[in-house]
Amino acid sequence: MNQATPPSGHLPATPAEPAAPEHAASQSPASQPAPPLRGFRIGVTAHRRAGDLIEALERRGAQVLHAPALKIAPVADDDALRAETAAVLAAGPDVVLVTTAYGMRRWIEAADAAGQGEQLLATLAASAIYVRGPKARGAVRAAGLDDAGISADETTATLTELVIKAGVQGKTVAVQVHGYTDVAALERLRAAGARVLTVTPYRWVTAEDADKLPQLVEAVINRELDVLTFTSAPAVDAVLSTADALGRGTEFRRALRRDPARKDGLGAVVSAAVGPVTAAPLLHAGITPLVPERFRMGALIRLVCEHLESTGSLRAESAGAVLEVRGQSLSVNGLPVPLAPAPLQLLKVLMAGDGAISSHGELSAALGMGDTDHALHMAISRLRAALPDPAIVETVLKRGYRLRSQPNVYGTIG
Repeated sequence: MNQATPPSGHLPATPAEPAAPEHAASQSPASQPAPPLRGFRIGVTAHRRAGDLIEALERRGAQVLHAPALKIAPVADDDALRAETAAVLAAGPDVVLVTTAYGMRRWIEAADAAGQGEQLLATLAASAIYVRGPKARGAVRAAGLDDAGISADETTATLTELVIKAGVQGKTVAVQVHGYTDVAALERLRAAGARVLTVTPYRWVTAEDADKLPQLVEAVINRELDVLTFTSAPAVDAVLSTADALGRGTEFRRALRRDPARKDGLGAVVSAAVGPVTAAPLLHAGITPLVPERFRMGALIRLVCEHLESTGSLRAESAGAVLEVRGQSLSVNGLPVPLAPAPLQLLKVLMAGDGAISSHGELSAALGMGDTDHALHMAISRLRAALPDPAIVETVLKRGYRLRSQPNVYGTIG
């Protein structure tokens, strides 16, 4: 079971403290609101800045499974980057597209290391620079340069459209790509009459601890995660490819696909992408992720918190017992109750049903079990064994299951 606070046996010893004044009782930890992500388990696939994301999620009470899909390769010995930069210097491009702040900084740093820095800055200063977003603009200006335009929505597609409208027929356009080449954007530029050069200041390679990816795939399939986060499109491809290589691709995708008929999203692990570029390969796979309006890490974290607080907590009273589920944790009458993922998922579906009957097919589908009645019956049996009264889960002959109903006590809590 997931806990926001480790068991007391694992806490470091601390010296005795003087008694608190009486008025401090109202400010005791027990009276403070629970962390917003207490009880929830979140998968993180990021490599770069993973520590910031993990720290922010754990500070809010989440348990994190970190399985970095890819890392950024060093450029110190990158002969390909030096060759790409040399081609840009020789061509003297009319237009330069800067897609990421990190890529711009790495490009300048690598050029300096290769003795190309001054010439690169002079070449860029003589071209019309277009940027994909405010962060890219900041990196351009930090290099002492200015830009001629910025994408309205921080997407490569909109940036490409902006440049094409400005006119690229017969011009040379250099594009700083960001580890994941947008082939469609490059083809649009070529179709509009541009000669296109690409520069890749950083490249994606397999992370050292990529052996955690199979564990992540299994956790998604078994519904042991509430949310799976992505901060780069290549990481999405890496995770999907890993699932396919394990022979679990179909099950993995099914676990991430939310049923549009279910507003509560139960039965699926929610995916969350930092922006539309990252979301694109998920959408292509039939998976609809959460995407913040502002394509920033902080906005992604806020969106995940809001989603889980509004849909991830359930409370119901049945047979005199108060049941509360938060993500991957169950409490009965305020006391934590260990419960495996499958029966916990069943309980979520039954609680969300507000006392209505859930059919065998609906429950099996929510668990990704297909039509295996045996697995469903085993999960029901384990759920009943964990509850104070097994009769809380009622069998409705030939129709399915429901929680023993009590009017006006079911509902989602935020």
